[in-house]
Amino acid sequence: MSMIKLSSPKGGYPEIKWSRNLPRRGPSGLMTILGGVQSNKERRRLRKEQLNARLSLLPLVQAEEDRRILRAMKAFEAEEALIMKDVPGWKVGESVYHTDKWVPPNPAQ
Repeated sequence: MSMIKLSSPKGGYPEIKWSRNLPRRGPSGLMTILGGVQSNKERRRLRKEQLNARLSLLPLVQAEEDRRILRAMKAFEAEEALIMKDVPGWKVGESVYHTDKWVPPNPAQ
């Protein structure tokens, strides 16, 4: 059996590139943080605007609720007068509660 002699090329083998050479992908960390800060500022501004809009509409909503309560009270008193017309001494609209505290009518009744 003959032996094959292997020898290295003159000047040696070329250098092996072993490190990864991947391109950068996406924004840098600083850009991500700055984007998050801007987003939070915008979200806070919108939340404040929404709160101001709700506070501006609150008197209107309260007035509508007061009108609904007054209509309900008139309807309740009319129904009470019809039901209790045969009861002597009954005063329509008089509170059945033993207090001076305001008790709004229950709309479920």
